[in-house]
Amino acid sequence: MDEHSFVVERQPRLRILIPMVVAIAFLMEQLDSTILTTAIPDMARSLATTPVRMNLAVTAYVLALAVFIPLSGWFADRFGARRIFMLALALFTAGSVLCGLAQDFAMLVVTRVLQGIGGAMMTPVGRLILLRSFPRRELVTAMTYMTLPAILGPVMGPLLGGFFTTYSSWRWIFYVNVPIGLLGILLTMRFMEEVPGDRTVGFDFAGFAMFGCGVGMLQFAMEMVGRKTLPAAWVVALFAAAGALLIAFARYARRVERPVVDLTLFRQRSFAIGTLAGGLSRVGMNGTPYLVPLMLQVGFGLSPIASGSITFLGSAGAILIRLFIGSLLRVFGFRWVLSASAVVASGALAGYALIGRHTPHWLIAAYVVVFGLIRSTQYMSSNTLSYADTPRAQLSQATSLGGLIQQLTVSLGVSLAAVLLSLVSLNGATLTPARFHAVFLMMAVLPLLSLPGFARLRPEDGMHVSGHRPRRQ
Repeated sequence: MDEHSFVVERQPRLRILIPMVVAIAFLMEQLDSTILTTAIPDMARSLATTPVRMNLAVTAYVLALAVFIPLSGWFADRFGARRIFMLALALFTAGSVLCGLAQDFAMLVVTRVLQGIGGAMMTPVGRLILLRSFPRRELVTAMTYMTLPAILGPVMGPLLGGFFTTYSSWRWIFYVNVPIGLLGILLTMRFMEEVPGDRTVGFDFAGFAMFGCGVGMLQFAMEMVGRKTLPAAWVVALFAAAGALLIAFARYARRVERPVVDLTLFRQRSFAIGTLAGGLSRVGMNGTPYLVPLMLQVGFGLSPIASGSITFLGSAGAILIRLFIGSLLRVFGFRWVLSASAVVASGALAGYALIGRHTPHWLIAAYVVVFGLIRSTQYMSSNTLSYADTPRAQLSQATSLGGLIQQLTVSLGVSLAAVLLSLVSLNGATLTPARFHAVFLMMAVLPLLSLPGFARLRPEDGMHVSGHRPRRQ
């Protein structure tokens, strides 16, 4: 496909419309990952179960995401990305309706899995459509519009969940997806072009069994670390089994022509550094949506509404930096922006240790805005780099694998934060601000560990996307 065949060049209005349609999928998926948490007590009473058991409804969703994300690339190649994107939106929307209609706990868990399957295909296939629709020189702008919900969702979810639960019914946390999903389907039918699929592409059942079970166990183990509902020995056993299956898959993938997950993508420097080094940096920052509200409420005694209002302001920083990220990459390039943002992110995480009970709320809110700006710079840059130099023939596999790694970094960040918080409060010690401060200082180390990876970037990496032209020596 040559440069002149991109759909946005034939129809300029699609430069905004396609990213916004894909953003609808990102918004629903991100909202649904967090909106349930504040409604758990009411849902437990309504469905005659306990709040502890209700955690399974959350876990079922993220497990389905982890297991089925690797399938999204194969489905898009086989049946066409537009068709699969609409199917994913329809599955997610139908699953949302059924979740809202659930009459018992078992029905809720099953319908959450259906939602997860839809979500697992929505975001990677949506990202694939975006990458195929834009020339690389416009990719930063396209990713800017598309990834905003990835920042908005985690902070909007608890607020909306609390609002619907307080003033209406917990069932509306699922029904809210219906108009959004239907709008996404209609806009996809109207504005997105189909790329015919290749029906000869075979499916790697053996590879999917190994990789899917391995990733599913890994995701489940990380969820259990954060929730403390399984004995430690069982969690260790799950991690060991997941590691064994993933190592077995890595060996198996070398021997087959089209494995379900293409690990040769890691031979591409931009993809490997964007996903792995960028992912390591994100793990440190992904603990903040868990730690900050907890510190504000448990450590400082703020109400849930006051805490939610402050953490929500992190979205303002995320929106603001999107006005400048393209210029930053063009002037300084990926290597400098990623390295600098990792160092600044580390300092910003450590800076939370300076916030205390008597810190003015306006100052905490301002700090949250600044941190949102820093975090979004790192996210946007690493996400864009991951696909900047990926050959078009491998884009479907790259979006699947990249999406999976992003999902795992979210779970790992929350789980690690929960483990560290448990370690600093052994023997049931009260969660004082000082204990939260200690965890923030430990999490601040992680972005620094990504620096050797970013240092491997060459001036030409991602150049066609960033527009950066290094000075000649």
